[in-house]
Amino acid sequence: MPSASRNRLPSSPLIVFLRWYLPAIVCLVGLVLIALAGASEDSLEGGAAIIGAGLSIWLMNILWRVGISGDDDRDDEQAAREYYDAHGRWPDEPSRR
Repeated sequence: MPSASRNRLPSSPLIVFLRWYLPAIVCLVGLVLIALAGASEDSLEGGAAIIGAGLSIWLMNILWRVGISGDDDRDDEQAAREYYDAHGRWPDEPSRR
């Protein structure tokens, strides 16, 4: 049974920017700094740190979405229990008529 709570994931232009474009821009900046500074040990370490920061932003977004989907599962279970309390059967069971 689908839940109305699935609409809790916002999709405004700012959220799309934070979710996809910001991590890509940060990683690209790291690559550009490596390329501009030459392949010295210091530039590789600094660029790798910046790329790691971009990947961290991306991973935080994924983990947030996974956490929200867990809330949807709990909401679906609660709705099924309320349906059972009201009708005496689970929502996916056929009616006993």
